[in-house]
Amino acid sequence: MEAMKAKITKGLCHGSEIETCDNSGAKVVRIISVINRKTRKGQKPGCGIGDLLLVAVKKGTPEMRKTVTYATIVRQKKEYRRPDGTRIKFEDNAAVVLKDEDGNPKGTIFKGPIAKEAAERWPGVMKVARVII
Repeated sequence: MEAMKAKITKGLCHGSEIETCDNSGAKVVRIISVINRKTRKGQKPGCGIGDLLLVAVKKGTPEMRKTVTYATIVRQKKEYRRPDGTRIKFEDNAAVVLKDEDGNPKGTIFKGPIAKEAAERWPGVMKVARVII
């Protein structure tokens, strides 16, 4: 896991339900917590592209449903700015389910593009991604 090279606007919040874009068996996940993010007392942290999350699987295969796993966000609707001045946003919010905290993806195929910031931070995700924007 490497440091972020851009100021990512936090486009998702605690409790959001987002779709997954891999073939891990999970279809919809709910964000339970954001790992390694601190806020002031009483607030829940927001999350953006490349953040490590703890998620609960809401829809998917019977083996995956009702399990708590790690995931990372690879697309978000909320626009964010890159260091070169360009602004980028995607059509939907999407996450990738991970096997462990080290960033190894559980699925073997990703549907749709993956943000460059998420791919740089998680080398395991970069290996599987077809399109990186």
